[in-house]
Amino acid sequence: MKIVISGGFGVGKTTFVGAVSEIEPLVTEAELTERSAGLDDTSIVPAKTSTTVALDFGRITLDDSLLLYLFGTPGQDRFAFLWDDLVDGALGAVVLVDTRRIEDCFPAVDYFEEHDIPFIIGVNAFDDARRFDLAEVREALGIPDGFPVVECDARRRDSVKTVLVALTERVLSRRLERAGAR
Repeated sequence: MKIVISGGFGVGKTTFVGAVSEIEPLVTEAELTERSAGLDDTSIVPAKTSTTVALDFGRITLDDSLLLYLFGTPGQDRFAFLWDDLVDGALGAVVLVDTRRIEDCFPAVDYFEEHDIPFIIGVNAFDDARRFDLAEVREALGIPDGFPVVECDARRRDSVKTVLVALTERVLSRRLERAGAR
């Protein structure tokens, strides 16, 4: 099964995949250079010195016959051409949100809505970010009540697992709704 982890630049996608992967994650990180000045806004994340330029990949074995593959997307618009291939065949997606830059997740939300891919919102808890009630985050994103919005810490394995369970519940719920509508 394939799950996509998406969101804006520096939101924690690589960290999320690495926190839960049972294998050494494949990451395609490149150093930020002067050429990315003006393209990659590091003002909120000044310690960030690299960025994903293709994908992140991790794996979780659920049982002998069931593997979960995690694919992290790059966060910048200039790498959006990769998304269709990364998302092909995905059961669902997690859109990570940094409340300091909530608008950075809009392209990912729009993408998954337009492609009818089930997704949830994971609000990544950065140490220096103000905490908001999840209803406030939902309202800021313009998504309806009942839409899954989950707090998480992308550095913590147990927190990432909670997000993946919430996504699984969302995918199953949508499949049951659609089966009942037939």
